[in-house]
Amino acid sequence: MGRLRSAEAGEDLRVVDTAFVRSWVEDIAQSIEDQRDYLTQLDAAIGDADHGTNMQRGFSAVVEKVAAADDLPPGKVLTTVGMTLISTVGGASGPLYGTAFRGAGKALGEAEAFEPKDLVHALRAALEAIQGLGAAAEGDKTMVDAFAPAVQALDRSVAAGETLAEATSRAREAAEGGMRATVPMQARKGRASYLGPRSVGHQDPGATSTALVFSALERVAARVGP
Repeated sequence: MGRLRSAEAGEDLRVVDTAFVRSWVEDIAQSIEDQRDYLTQLDAAIGDADHGTNMQRGFSAVVEKVAAADDLPPGKVLTTVGMTLISTVGGASGPLYGTAFRGAGKALGEAEAFEPKDLVHALRAALEAIQGLGAAAEGDKTMVDAFAPAVQALDRSVAAGETLAEATSRAREAAEGGMRATVPMQARKGRASYLGPRSVGHQDPGATSTALVFSALERVAARVGP
């Protein structure tokens, strides 16, 4: 993580580079590994009982791919993450997460480093990719219920001039709030929707893994400083 001088403001702005993105991906993989059984337990209640296993397999493959791609810019790293998830993760989560990371990577393009506002742009592109594929909105009891408020919180925080560490902390808080908010919802998308009212009272596994993604982002931002 380096610094980039803003020509307009004449200030140094913290920027995100390939090392940051690689660390983020590695942190996600570790979180998924640690919470694999919990994610599977959540999915057993309203899905196919394989979310934790599928995500762990996918991110294990991602870590291997990213380790072999140390010469790529951050956007290309995220695109690689997306393609790997699509090819290795079963169920709905592979295409959804894969499309999200590909969307973020394409939004960043070929730049060697980018500012916090570009991270907001990339994550908004990821959210749009998820919604474009899954046709889900907030309130449908899906990963969107955690992803959307996290992006909104990150956007507000960055626009207010807060540090990247502060902004990612607010994003993580919003993601976790959205995750918890899925418990009383009735699922309207995916396999959980087949349960109808019986899906009420269960936390959505996709929203839970999304909260892990933003928690990992917060940790990496905190390690590199404001």
